[in-house]
Amino acid sequence: MNRRSGGIGILKILIGLVVVFGIFACVIGGCAKSGYDKAVGLDETVKSKWAQVENQLQRRFDLIPNLVNTVKGYAGHEKEIFENIANARTKYFQASKGGSVGQKVAAANGLQGAMSRLLFLQEKYPDLKAAQQFTTLMAQLEGTENRIAVERMRFNNSVKDLNFYRRSLFGKIYCAWADVTAAEYFEVTDKAAEAPKVDFGGGG
Repeated sequence: MNRRSGGIGILKILIGLVVVFGIFACVIGGCAKSGYDKAVGLDETVKSKWAQVENQLQRRFDLIPNLVNTVKGYAGHEKEIFENIANARTKYFQASKGGSVGQKVAAANGLQGAMSRLLFLQEKYPDLKAAQQFTTLMAQLEGTENRIAVERMRFNNSVKDLNFYRRSLFGKIYCAWADVTAAEYFEVTDKAAEAPKVDFGGGG
């Protein structure tokens, strides 16, 4: 009888250990799944926000040909500016075909710098500034630039969330498991942000 009672006691202990181990495994598995899913979710959010940035950049590119043609009607001899814009657009489209976010950002900043020189011509050519088509295109471009700024901010916020999680103690493990790498910010360079200086004294 004692042996039987002892056997039952050991069996209960073993069952208890199995139950505890099962609960522990479920908790660990649930945490692992949650961490993995969070890493994937943050990565997908970054990609989604970047897609919105690219949509607005595309709107900018769609406006540029009409804007350039309008400016050419008043300042056709400013060939260097037009060539810089054409080269910047080419670099962006090249980066768009399989390039990294960093490459696309660099190309977008290059175009923004070239565009600032184009837009500054309105101060040099008053007739251009008064042209209805130019003012209409400028209003559309201004709206697009505002949308780009908003989407860039949202993208950078999602990048911050992902990179912060990736640097956390367990986030680092889950991101490595999910093959989620650090994301790059969309930073506007000083060259792209500053207004260019225009020489009003020289003839060109």
